[in-house]
Order: sequence, then C-alpha cells, then structure tokens
Amino acid sequence: MKIALDLSKKQLGNTGENPSVGCIIVKNNRVIASGVTSDGGRPHGETNALQIAGDKARGSTVYVTLEPCSHYGQTAPCVNALILAGIKSCVIAIIDPDTRVNWRGAALLQEAGIDTIVGICENEAYKVNSDFFKRHNIQEPN
Repeated sequence: MKIALDLSKKQLGNTGENPSVGCIIVKNNRVIASGVTSDGGRPHGETNALQIAGDKARGSTVYVTLEPCSHYGQTAPCVNALILAGIKSCVIAIIDPDTRVNWRGAALLQEAGIDTIVGICENEAYKVNSDFFKRHNIQEPN
C-alpha cells in the first residue's frame, strides 16, 4: 500500500477535482503493474494499472488508495474493470465519501467473490487526498 500511496502523492495537483489514486497490482509476490490517476482526473489509477497488467491481472491482488468507483460518469466504473480482470483480492486504504460510491465499490467486489480488505493505511490515504475528503466534509480517521 505504501507504494500506491507514494504514486498518489506524486500526482497530487494534477487530477483536477478528482483525488489522486494510486494502484498496485501484485501477483506471486511481485508487482506486475502500477498506475495512478491521469492528468485531469481520468483515467483513474485502477484503469491505468489494469491496462499495463493485461491478462496477467487474473488471480492478482490489487492495492488501491481509494475505494474503486462504482458509478458511470465520463468513464465506466473501475470496480467493473477489476471484476472483469479476474482479480483475487483487493486491499483498499479508505472508502470513497462520494455518495455515488461510498461502500458500493467494496460491496460489489465482495459480491463478485473477491476478498476485500478496507482500512489499510487509512490515515495516510486521508492525508494524501485531504482536500478531496474535506470537500466531502469527511474528517480525518482516528
């Protein structure tokens, strides 16, 4: 998760209104792909990492600094892409406070049979995107 958070930090200020999301894909104890939210906020970090990983993502573990989006906007939901990629597990640093997401991404992963862990490095993830969380009136976790 620390690698994903470091990626996220490097992209701060370049993602418009969107948070800077770092994503690392690990398989057989090796990082096979990484991604971060692109300039302007799209594509998201998960999409960028999955594009690099391709078919190798099947059976992997994904570490992501913010809950994968679960709504259609200018792009398809990242959670759908993760499910279609056949990942085995997803480790999420912090839940997305956006009312269109807020626990829906994590729930969809679990419903698809993907092991999902939430809250790893939560405080660090909040600090990286504190402006985003403050816009949603979310206080720093304890």
